Amino acid sequence: MNYLAHLFLSGDDEQTMVGNFIGDYVKGKDLNRFPDNIRNGIVMHRQIDTFTDTHLKFREAKTYFRPEFGLYSGIVIDFLYDHFLAKNWNTYSDYTLRTFAKRSHAALLKNFRFLPIRVQGFLPFLIQNRRLESYSSGSGIVEALNIMSKYTSLPAKADFVLHTIEANYLFFDDNFKTFMFDIIHYINEKYGSELKNTDFEIL
Repeated sequence: MNYLAHLFLSGDDEQTMVGNFIGDYVKGKDLNRFPDNIRNGIVMHRQIDTFTDTHLKFREAKTYFRPEFGLYSGIVIDFLYDHFLAKNWNTYSDYTLRTFAKRSHAALLKNFRFLPIRVQGFLPFLIQNRRLESYSSGSGIVEALNIMSKYTSLPAKADFVLHTIEANYLFFDDNFKTFMFDIIHYINEKYGSELKNTDFEIL
């Protein structure tokens, strides 16, 4: 899962959202320097990643990108799932995506001093470019992948990703719905959350 999904799955607590957002940038030994709820969010982030990486639907979706992306195919699905979450946002939240994004930005800025240096560096650009909202469009996913490929070893093949999504849209849509149903159920059960789930039935 990428930024939008991690924030969404955090529930209503702002510091849990912050922890879930920065989870990839915090090493295990650094946990103790954070307030309790941020630390809880970081732990939640890791549990979400473990659940995701081992889920059948996530692994199934990766096969469409493995020939071009290899070990990085999971990163592509992280972005793809954020796309489908943003596109179907009203199914999962009573708030607009814009309202949720603004609330997330406010929580991150309020806790700016706790953010790792790398996150402090890119947060202004994420807010300015309305990155969380941009995931709802194919062009937003392409732009995010292109940016990531400039600063990491992710192959610069965003156009291939977009073409693959468009050619298999119904498959990915169904794949996401099944996965999202399962992970929301997991979070609600594990954390006592009350995230809105769909009436989607797994066949």
